[in-house]
Amino acid sequence: MITNPPTNLRDLTRILKQGEGLRLEFKRSTGELREGLQTICAFLNSQGGMVLFGVNRKGEAEGQQISEQTIHEITAALGRFEPPAVIEIERIKVRRGQEVIALSVGANHESVPFTYDGRAFERVGNTTRKMSQERYESLLLNRAHARRRWENQPAVDVKLLYLDNEEILRTREAAIRQRRISAETSTDIGDILDRLGLRREGIITQAAQVLFGTKFLPDYPQCLLKMARFRGTKVTGEILDNRQEHLNAFAMIRQGMAFLDRTLPLAAKFPEGKIFREDRLPVPPNALREILLNAIMHRDYSDPGGHIALAVFDDRIEIRSSGRLPAGLTVEMLSGPHLSKLRNPLIADTFHRTGAVEIWGRGTNRVIDECKRYGITPPLFKEMQGYLVVTFRASIGPGPVHLGTKGPKRSQKGSQKSSQRILEQISRKPEVTIDELAAHIGISSRAIKKHLRNLKEKKKLKRIGPDRGGRWEVIL
Repeated sequence: MITNPPTNLRDLTRILKQGEGLRLEFKRSTGELREGLQTICAFLNSQGGMVLFGVNRKGEAEGQQISEQTIHEITAALGRFEPPAVIEIERIKVRRGQEVIALSVGANHESVPFTYDGRAFERVGNTTRKMSQERYESLLLNRAHARRRWENQPAVDVKLLYLDNEEILRTREAAIRQRRISAETSTDIGDILDRLGLRREGIITQAAQVLFGTKFLPDYPQCLLKMARFRGTKVTGEILDNRQEHLNAFAMIRQGMAFLDRTLPLAAKFPEGKIFREDRLPVPPNALREILLNAIMHRDYSDPGGHIALAVFDDRIEIRSSGRLPAGLTVEMLSGPHLSKLRNPLIADTFHRTGAVEIWGRGTNRVIDECKRYGITPPLFKEMQGYLVVTFRASIGPGPVHLGTKGPKRSQKGSQKSSQRILEQISRKPEVTIDELAAHIGISSRAIKKHLRNLKEKKKLKRIGPDRGGRWEVIL
């Protein structure tokens, strides 16, 4: 493994023993300077490396005579890199009048791709070759995205008073519980945003708008969640339920899960020896929530026409998000071990701090495992017309949905189902908070409070102790 450039003959001998490879190349003299610098360019575009001039193909240090003109030619040639590169030069004396010149570079992923004389190069094994135009353009886009991501740009006409302050405070509390933000963080909204990296030098970022915004039109039409239930298996079929709402990311999770909760059929049974019935949706709720979270965190927000869509058919559930996968990640890789490549690090990090997700690229793997345990087929991942589509195959059936003059209403059965899930959650964790129940059930905190009032009136639930620090008790 090459670490530092050689400064003496001993260092040089040690490096020569490694032989040419992915990060080391030999050139007999600076007569091959152009080819050597093309290799330096390839090293810059990968993990770094070193070119030694004055070494033959057998790895023997023959050296060469070095004049002022030689150094001048090298220095002039180094100016042909774009963007400018940091290249270390060392001269090692191997015998009287003969020296080896070592040019070495480290990895610099933020500035990739580099070019030499207007052309990009890459390293494959111990060979340097011209980089394809397609790969060069892909790396160029990645570089621009890393430096000027949509999420870290200033939010257009967004002020603190336009953000959901209660949601920000809930995020602070959850992050403190997860020990992913200092307990010393004040309750000042601006200070919380600063700690989360969502406000910079007093300027609110677009990531903050996505996460906590309350006003989205006309400047942020892409903060849109579409939800629809279709009769049959095609979008051309009858629309039984249709909603479109502009929401912040946290509200999208709640509203999206609430839509699925009331739309999907529920099978119920009472396992032997247990008090509560076991409700079973066609697809495990945790898997649906994980995919919805991924869609919200990793989508391309730069497209004002983009959106998140939940579509329920008789035979499947589709979750769509605008934007293709990041470069280097394919839909096939999502079904196996893969590294996490974040399109929106600020948005993803905020969710991570609340404990909602990990950042290790295991989300899709957990979904697949969850589906296998549930006894259903894992989801299908597909890129289509600029969207990533995740499809869960399931028997939904043509169940009716009640529509009113003001849009879809939650059925009595759906309300009972939420109340039952609240009781089950409380039985597992009596000290659970309203916000935790809202996040788990997928409905608003206001709806949770309404359910709790009804359950207390029906003598199914009572409160022990104060609102803060107390607990719930299920009445059998």
